[in-house]
Amino acid sequence: MATQAKTFDFAVSLDTGWNATSDRGGPVLAREDMNVWTPEHLLLASLARCSLSSLRHHCRRAGIEAVSSASARGTVTRRESDGRFAFVEITVEADVSLSPEPDEAAVGELLGKAERDCFVGASLTAAPTYEWRVA
Repeated sequence: MATQAKTFDFAVSLDTGWNATSDRGGPVLAREDMNVWTPEHLLLASLARCSLSSLRHHCRRAGIEAVSSASARGTVTRRESDGRFAFVEITVEADVSLSPEPDEAAVGELLGKAERDCFVGASLTAAPTYEWRVA
């Protein structure tokens, strides 16, 4: 018997002034913020946060505490395949501290799962490149 996959639903809305709100509440992302937080910046922030959330999830399941930070950068230009502007290169750099410190094989497995299970990264046409620094 086939089981139904778990689903996750997310929603945001923009009012007529282009102020964004999340279905989870919290502060409004105001139109004035668009000068600093472009949609492209928001995508990169989403990817970085999703990657760290995925790592934290897998660490928790393994009984490991993860303290981490990340940055992401990307390049938008015309894709060769269709001539459309899109992200063609994206890099995530993360600094991670794990406690208790697992062996090298376990670290590799955790980082691999973090990359694989980040919903945002899995949704992108340009596959992110990850640079993990584990202390």
